[in-house]
Amino acid sequence: MKLFVGLGNPGSKYARNRHNIGFMAVDRIADDHGFGPWKSKFQAEIAEGRLGGEKVLVIKPQTFMNRSGQSVGEAMRFYKLDSTDVTVFHDELDLAPGKVRVKAGGGHAGHNGLRSIHEHISPAYDRVRLGIGHPGRKEMVSPYVLGDFAKADSDWLDDVLRGVSDGAGHLADGEGGKFMNAVALRTAPPRSSKSPSEPAKPTAKPISQPESRPTPDDRSAMQRLLDKFK
Repeated sequence: MKLFVGLGNPGSKYARNRHNIGFMAVDRIADDHGFGPWKSKFQAEIAEGRLGGEKVLVIKPQTFMNRSGQSVGEAMRFYKLDSTDVTVFHDELDLAPGKVRVKAGGGHAGHNGLRSIHEHISPAYDRVRLGIGHPGRKEMVSPYVLGDFAKADSDWLDDVLRGVSDGAGHLADGEGGKFMNAVALRTAPPRSSKSPSEPAKPTAKPISQPESRPTPDDRSAMQRLLDKFK
């Protein structure tokens, strides 16, 4: 079994926050792949399904971001899973909006949700980093991540969520490269190599030659008569 964890804060107040893009990602996966109904367990909302060749438990901790690790650790221990069976979907300030990266292990880079998971299950778990961009100044980070996505973000956000859902089966099977390819097909589809056909050039009309005209005969009548009998 694999554990897919989406990070966010519970409640309608936070539903569209940039900080909740992890919740959005696992919601899309569960919806698109016919997961079972959501239930309350492990201080979280959970749903079960299959992705690729794996049984997957999707989990959205309801402990608020700073204590996400409590919920993740409880679910992991119940199912006797290792931390390497866990994949966490979270917002990433250090990636531009619309960018997605997969990472195994590493630091928490100040992300409070990841910091909590580190404390409860160790740093040895996989992450799907969902870029939201950086506001530019450190003091602006908190209001930025707790602010809603703008309407202008709708298109790229939908492409990212669709791509993550498309590749979820590969991710469950441990094929990170194929997962990233699925995301790229949504977020950066290849352009056709065929160039648009050039409009047909108009056929040049032949230049019309002036008609030849007979040379005027300025001979006298007598001269024409004499020339006739030469």
